[in-house]
Amino acid sequence: MNVKVQLCGKEQKYIINNLYPLYLHDLAGIRSVLPNKYGVFEDSDAYRTLQQQIMAFDIWWEKEDCLFPFLVWVDEVPAGFALIAAPPYVDDDSDFLVNEFFILRPFRGRGVAEEAITTIFNRLKGKWLLYTFPTDNNLRTIKFWRKTLGRYTSDLFTEEDKALRPEMGVEKVFNFSNLSS
Repeated sequence: MNVKVQLCGKEQKYIINNLYPLYLHDLAGIRSVLPNKYGVFEDSDAYRTLQQQIMAFDIWWEKEDCLFPFLVWVDEVPAGFALIAAPPYVDDDSDFLVNEFFILRPFRGRGVAEEAITTIFNRLKGKWLLYTFPTDNNLRTIKFWRKTLGRYTSDLFTEEDKALRPEMGVEKVFNFSNLSS
């Protein structure tokens, strides 16, 4: 199994756009939310179609100096994506934020996610922030981050439950630095 991670240019953004509704569907199970009245997984009824939702998502290809959309491939098949942000799109004093990270179900439990995110960490050096939902529906994700960050940092990461953004409530927040690695 050959895992490859690459920055996604505008010419391939349609692949992330195709995967994004699947990601939101997965998140709906974790967050226990339903789609809006138009069938789009969003917090409001602002988007009636996936096309409208995707247009708002285009910012990831307009801010090349601080927003980094990565595609994850397994044996030449798109397997997921990672959306990494840098200031001013970071919620604390970190250099990088794992804003979104998604691996398709057929590739889960096979080491793809850990290899992909480690590749990204190795590419971008600095202080990192990532957060996820601290719910019982999300225990698999929390376990993944603890294991992956533990291996990557030799257990030199922090984990706490706190509210970074008032609208989201309490989140499980992980921080680490890879400046010395």
